[in-house]
Amino acid sequence: MFRARDLFIIGLLFVVAVLHTYGFTLEVQKADRHTAHMSVDAIVTVISLIGVGYLLWENYRKHQEIEALNHQLHHSHTRISDLHKKLQQAGKGYIVVIHEQLDAWELSPTEKAVALLLLKGLSFEEIAAIRNTKEKTVRQQAISLYRKSGLNGRHEFAAWFFEDFLN
Repeated sequence: MFRARDLFIIGLLFVVAVLHTYGFTLEVQKADRHTAHMSVDAIVTVISLIGVGYLLWENYRKHQEIEALNHQLHHSHTRISDLHKKLQQAGKGYIVVIHEQLDAWELSPTEKAVALLLLKGLSFEEIAAIRNTKEKTVRQQAISLYRKSGLNGRHEFAAWFFEDFLN
């Protein structure tokens, strides 16, 4: 709850307040009172005690704020986890739809693999590296799948699958 620095400052102010209170008490007991000096001691004592009180209150307030933020963070993590699960479920259903469409276009297994990597947003170079083939081969496979699907390129191909999500 308390940081070391906060404890140090609170402790220091408390020691100052105690010492000034002790000094003030001794002077009150003396017969020869110096009103100005006693007033300064009294003011310093009060200010020190107010400082200790303020630091304790501020530390408590910050602790409450941190607790509230932790609660919000936990709530957000729960919501994100729930949304992630929903997206995974939707994705599982949607991948079936994608495979059905790729089958309907009568794509070869290689063209299907390239199609899925294109839908993930990979470049021809990245797909070639993953598939251990040349970039030119991937381009030719992409052109073949665009032709079989009746679509005009990567953007139209991706849009065909994701357009329903935007509506």
